[in-house]
Amino acid sequence: MLRWILTTSGLCWLVLTTALAQQPGALGFEYQPVAKVVHGPDTLHLAWAGGLNSPQFSNIDFDQDGQNDLFVYDRISRRIFTYLNVAGRGSQRQWQYAPAFEALFPTDINSWALLRDYDCDHRPDLFAHGEGGDIRVYHNEPDANGQLSFRLVSSQLRYYNTSVNNGNIYANPYDLPAIEDIDGDGKPDLLLLDFATSNYFTWYRNVSPACGGLDFKIETSFWGEIRACAGSCAGFAFGTGASCPLARPLHTSGYTLLTLDLDNDGDQDLITGRDECHELASLTNAGTPSAARMTAAGLSTNFPAGPTPAHELIFPAAFSADVTFDGRPDLLVAPALFSNAHQESLRQSVWLYENTVATGAPAFTFRQPDFLQQQMLEVSEAAAPALADVDADGLPDLLIGNGGDEVDGSYRASLAYYHNEGTTTNPIFRSVTSDYLTLSTQKLTNLKPVFADLNRDGALDLALSATTAGGTTSLYYILNTAAAGQPLALAAGNLQQAGGLSNLPGLAPAFLDVDADGYPDVLIGTNAAGASGGSLRYYRQQPSGTGALQFTLQNEDYGQIRTAAGTRPGNLFPLVLDIDGDTAPDLLTVDNTGVVQFFSNVRTLSGAFSPKTDLFYQPLSKQFAASRFGTASQLHLALAAADVNGDAVPELLIGQENGGVQSFRIRQRPATGTATRPTQEAPWLQVFPNPAAGAVQIQLPGPGQIMVLDVTGRTVRKAHSTGRQPLSVVGLAAGVYVVRVALADGRLGVRRLLVR
Repeated sequence: MLRWILTTSGLCWLVLTTALAQQPGALGFEYQPVAKVVHGPDTLHLAWAGGLNSPQFSNIDFDQDGQNDLFVYDRISRRIFTYLNVAGRGSQRQWQYAPAFEALFPTDINSWALLRDYDCDHRPDLFAHGEGGDIRVYHNEPDANGQLSFRLVSSQLRYYNTSVNNGNIYANPYDLPAIEDIDGDGKPDLLLLDFATSNYFTWYRNVSPACGGLDFKIETSFWGEIRACAGSCAGFAFGTGASCPLARPLHTSGYTLLTLDLDNDGDQDLITGRDECHELASLTNAGTPSAARMTAAGLSTNFPAGPTPAHELIFPAAFSADVTFDGRPDLLVAPALFSNAHQESLRQSVWLYENTVATGAPAFTFRQPDFLQQQMLEVSEAAAPALADVDADGLPDLLIGNGGDEVDGSYRASLAYYHNEGTTTNPIFRSVTSDYLTLSTQKLTNLKPVFADLNRDGALDLALSATTAGGTTSLYYILNTAAAGQPLALAAGNLQQAGGLSNLPGLAPAFLDVDADGYPDVLIGTNAAGASGGSLRYYRQQPSGTGALQFTLQNEDYGQIRTAAGTRPGNLFPLVLDIDGDTAPDLLTVDNTGVVQFFSNVRTLSGAFSPKTDLFYQPLSKQFAASRFGTASQLHLALAAADVNGDAVPELLIGQENGGVQSFRIRQRPATGTATRPTQEAPWLQVFPNPAAGAVQIQLPGPGQIMVLDVTGRTVRKAHSTGRQPLSVVGLAAGVYVVRVALADGRLGVRRLLVR
């Protein structure tokens, strides 16, 4: 069984082993950490969890083991993450990423999701923001097998005061409401900013006759006797007769709310953050549970108290959850952003304050600014992975581009480099630098790296999609000045712009010799508008004679790729590889719907390509389903693949909007009759010696045409033979090639060839 290494990201087609190719049926993917990742002395145990940007936290017991697990909803990516509370070293506990439980939750949550037990069965139910500002409620009720499941019981919470004073409870999508027992009667109430002005706090009291009901009335539209003022970040007016000072509004209407009893006096105090602001404020309730009253004396803009208040995160939101495994609810603070329009660093966007007292008023002590993130691959936002053997040691290394990060007061993208210091079967990616080739000095954003042999010298070059400070997105490249088989020699000073590909918003490239002329062409995912333009475009390389790359548009709606709703996908990222083992390049795409699409044997397709989307294995249902990587207009995902662990099968890496990377193994599944059955290597075609160095002999049973193709699909050797044919492999880069033969009698055959 030959092992191959894909030394490119998102550009080439892959050759699977004969053993895999002989198995019937289509292929899918299953989440699996594919390699250890090391930062300094630490091995990251959540390396492949995908990052976090604007998370919301709730406790729940997923696996019914009596331990509080962790539910996370990320507002920017509109995606759910699930973590199990598991045994760690010795008697310690730790968080383990457990994506299997994510499939149990609805996919159309668009602003917030909080778990609260409304029927007193000790199983948290799901309260979530729906379209149009409605609040949806899903009841937590195990299925017949005892498996966690959620049933929609209300698609629109309503209030009823009188026959003329009633309606739906509207939740501003920019806000984060408090869903807590405000008056101490054991039933969850709602605290929201008023719909009309976003100045007053409205208390919707749960007036159900018993626990388990969802009947609400407006108890007061002036809860706490407090008014939020738009003139400053911590601006409030206190008392029934108070008004906000006249001032030019500095903020829009977004507020985050959390109620806790901060002083152990039996009533609910308020913790709140505001959009455009970095301060998290607390207001102590000087009233009673049923008649809250806030005062200026009870306002603190340095919360939590201590040397490290939550003053760094913009639009901060606070969450109460036990994350330190002691049974006491801690405080987590994260930004409530929908997008990183402020261009701030999101590498450390989850601040943990541990509750250090067992009883009485909580005491929150700052522990870290990167809860969970500290153990992840995390490049702030819009991670774009690539795999290449940078140092020519025969092992794929990992590079990760990003959308950008705040560095020394400036927002710019960079390329993180992780050297593979492991072995063929035990890969270990060690962090070397967060700024490979010092690309941050170019002041680019939205950096997506791809490796390909661009100038046909047998050595990999680096291509980069990136956006300039002026907002123009283009394809750039750096030619490798080293010979094939040598460590890459790349210099940022040699950065050039490819011709014919300028000003393509959302540009994401995949290289493939579409027309088999020996020159790598490029498929471009783009958001560029056009009368008939689609999201994937085919540009043919035009040999320039000067060595500069020049491309010409051939098809502006290549494959006519659409979403499940029939719309044009945004932020489409393509990857070309042989995923079904028939030695022909296939196409994978992912876009801002979070769905990966598979198109078999892309060279033979025309017109509208027919996709397969049920690609990802769900362990709980034991079924394959469409991927769920979030869904948002600003969602950026990226694809890369390589044989990372020496099993002769490619592993798939998916860069996440949340700044992390997730890894998946290929998983065989039963034949469906809809996928191309892989072909076997022809027994009549003999290629020897194999592996080869210098020359190889190709033995045919009759006359035929011979082609040797590299991993980009480019023909690197060609000959006609009537029987036995010697071919020189001198000058070819070390790696796996495909010998393809077409006999005069119509038979076709392939063999894999390893060149050393």
